[in-house]
Amino acid sequence: MPSFDIVSKVDLQSLDNAINSAVKEIVTRFDFRDSATEVNLDKKSMVVNILTENDMRLEAIEDIIRKRMIKQQIDPKCLDSGKPTYASGNKMRKDISIKQGIDKDVSRKIMAEIKESPIKVQAQIMDDIVRVSSKKIDDLQKIMNLLRGKDVGLPIQFQNMKS
Repeated sequence: MPSFDIVSKVDLQSLDNAINSAVKEIVTRFDFRDSATEVNLDKKSMVVNILTENDMRLEAIEDIIRKRMIKQQIDPKCLDSGKPTYASGNKMRKDISIKQGIDKDVSRKIMAEIKESPIKVQAQIMDDIVRVSSKKIDDLQKIMNLLRGKDVGLPIQFQNMKS
């Protein structure tokens, strides 16, 4: 029986490239000259750590990161911004986590979208993925097109298409 998986994953290499190019842009920008700004990507915990002097620079850095992610074909919906906190001295710190996998609420939303459609498919939640199966491949492609048009709050990809 044909099936495919709905997942939400971020390519680590593309994310690393986006963060590195954002750091290069920050270093060369005039408004960040003589500032003690640091941007690091923790690859194990998938968190971007930002350390800078004020709130205005913090927002500018976030904007630069989002633009660089878009250029690397990474959807910025995967960013989960935390609250800025004051670090030692007059510095501000912000940790932005990268969402991986589909959580229960989003998977329920995807299931509801699939059930509302008149297309005959079966969907089931399997940990952090949603597997959709049907007797016809055309129905699966219709579901893919349906979900591409909907905003579920996370960037979703379709993998493991089996016929």
